[in-house]
Amino acid sequence: MSWNRDAAVSHIRTHASGGSLSRCAEYTRQAIEAGGTTFDRTANAKDYGAPLERAGFRELPRGSTLQPGDVAIIQPYTGGNPSGHMTMFDGTTWYSDFRQRTMYPGGGYRRAQPAYKIYRK
Repeated sequence: MSWNRDAAVSHIRTHASGGSLSRCAEYTRQAIEAGGTTFDRTANAKDYGAPLERAGFRELPRGSTLQPGDVAIIQPYTGGNPSGHMTMFDGTTWYSDFRQRTMYPGGGYRRAQPAYKIYRK
């Protein structure tokens, strides 16, 4: 089955809650799988870069124009969730287990602005 980014984006939009459930990697992974791509699972959101690459996603250079279906893997910051964060862009908004205000899922991430990589298939 080929990658259907519209199906992935539709899935993440319709399954997102009103606030964080602390299940970002699970929800984002399920959306990617709803788009027709399966890949290895990891325990932490911060570690999904390599599995995404093995599944055919590629890391985008900094400053690339974002497209629906792009996935960000965000590293943890001191004092924050040690698992990091995983989120998908729908063309205007970032989603994980909830609808986010920005790519960074909360105030701590926005203040710390930890390292991240964006992937596209």
